[in-house]
Amino acid sequence: MRAEFDPIEESRKQWLAHGWSDSADGMTLVTSIMRAHQLLLARVDRTLKPFALTFSRYEVLALLSFTRRGSLPMNKITKRLQVHATSTTNSVDRLEAAGLAARRPHPADGRTTLVEITEAGRTLVARATAALNAEVFDSPGLEAAPLQRLLGDLAALRAGLEPEA
Repeated sequence: MRAEFDPIEESRKQWLAHGWSDSADGMTLVTSIMRAHQLLLARVDRTLKPFALTFSRYEVLALLSFTRRGSLPMNKITKRLQVHATSTTNSVDRLEAAGLAARRPHPADGRTTLVEITEAGRTLVARATAALNAEVFDSPGLEAAPLQRLLGDLAALRAGLEPEA
């Protein structure tokens, strides 16, 4: 159901009325993406709640389940998920406490800690993925053609926002 009053469009009108026309498109883009993020995250959270998972913990389990050995160094998890190391540590702490993952010493590098998915973690992430596919990812809110355009536009936006290495 579409709201009759669009607060983001109203904000855009106010930006223009206050003489900030050079910034109006950027403000509208940022506000729109942040609102879309809130809406999508709420759908994801509702879907993952029965599995006692947050999206952050789900992402760690899914990443581990995609690896050949079911394990990765903590720093690789952080880099691949593009999050702060503290977030990875928090997620792994919670997954470990729930018996879904375990820390192991790296066999060749004593300074590195591996995170390994457990069988319980594999079972849970498979069930959670099936639910996310059915309830969120299969119907993200756009038809196929606009979705493909948006994916391209968002890839370009991410590339434009990434700090240079």
